[in-house]
Amino acid sequence: MDKQSAYYTGLILVSGEDRPGITEALFSTLSPFSLTIIDIEQVVIRSRLILTILISLDRAHASAIEADLNEKAASLDLDIAIAFSEQQSESIAAKTGLTHVVLLSQDLKPAALADIAAAIAGVDGNIERIQRTASYPVTAIECVVSGAPTATLKGALTPLAAQHSVDIAVSPGGLMRWAKKLVLMDVDSTLISQEVIELLGAKAGVQAQVKEITDRAMAGEIDFEASLRERVALLKGLPESVIDEVRNEISLTPGAQTLVSTLQKLGHTVAVVSGGFINVIEPLLQSLNIVLYRANTLEIVDGILTGQVQGPVIDRAAKATALKDFAKHEGVELEQTVAIGDGANDLDMIALAGLGIAFNAKPAVRAAADSALSAPYLDSVLYLLGITREDVEESGHSSRK
Repeated sequence: MDKQSAYYTGLILVSGEDRPGITEALFSTLSPFSLTIIDIEQVVIRSRLILTILISLDRAHASAIEADLNEKAASLDLDIAIAFSEQQSESIAAKTGLTHVVLLSQDLKPAALADIAAAIAGVDGNIERIQRTASYPVTAIECVVSGAPTATLKGALTPLAAQHSVDIAVSPGGLMRWAKKLVLMDVDSTLISQEVIELLGAKAGVQAQVKEITDRAMAGEIDFEASLRERVALLKGLPESVIDEVRNEISLTPGAQTLVSTLQKLGHTVAVVSGGFINVIEPLLQSLNIVLYRANTLEIVDGILTGQVQGPVIDRAAKATALKDFAKHEGVELEQTVAIGDGANDLDMIALAGLGIAFNAKPAVRAAADSALSAPYLDSVLYLLGITREDVEESGHSSRK
């Protein structure tokens, strides 16, 4: 058959209460006829089945097929609609240049979806497919869009994120979406819920001073290296034993363990780069089987913190360098890297990565990132990468750790 030639098709839409045996019964009804299955899609929402089938058939058999399907649907207490038409074969050819738009929200409203759909249509994009990839603790919806370049879609959709309190990630489709990735994370207020320097400051009775300097540094108001040295100087004289005390006070961000273990099981590499201190976080990273990491080192002499750091400071430039070095080590192209952070110190690596994610971040970081997550669950990153909640549950890494 010529690519441009027409042929006769039937579009079958079935809906009703889901139960075992429905799909088999419908296809058994079709099996005596000389026809071909062209396309099929099935989804179940709250035990409600929606099944769509596109067939090519001999026009002379249309009435008999319709009669048999209606009879079978009635016996199964299903609703069915059938439409026959001439179809150009090229209209069902595989589409390329698809873009994935992922929406994340803890309270998704119809107005948000309406405006997002309007923005997609406004740049000549067409939504080919919509599926839910997670329903808790956030709702994640993935739309596959054709007809509009990824950059154009990103520009159209980004302003809607703040307007509707929805996190939106836009990424190109294609085989490379499933390639091995390097995921590089910040630690303080990203991998863990606390700021280690503030916990150390509390031991020295200077927590308020440390926090004020930290906040200004993370907002990009002051140089990170200068701020770090200023804060560490306030710790001078603390006994080394406070490091063990602080280790016992830090906790993983909800979803962090799930994110790390799921990515590792799928063959991706998780790495860490921190403006914090290796003295404190190294045992935690080892427990997570993270072997690629860089952080600052507190100088300790005779069991006492000197108020200095050893070696070069891990600042924003050093974090970007770590991303390049770790990617080269793992044989991963920069386009397949993901960087996750929350502060100004993370800006360079977020800009350099193939996908930069701002996690509960400062406004400047949210503005610079490819995507921003506002829900306090680190495993939401998985949904941005096309991994569904069902995949996570199946892998056995479904705890909120």
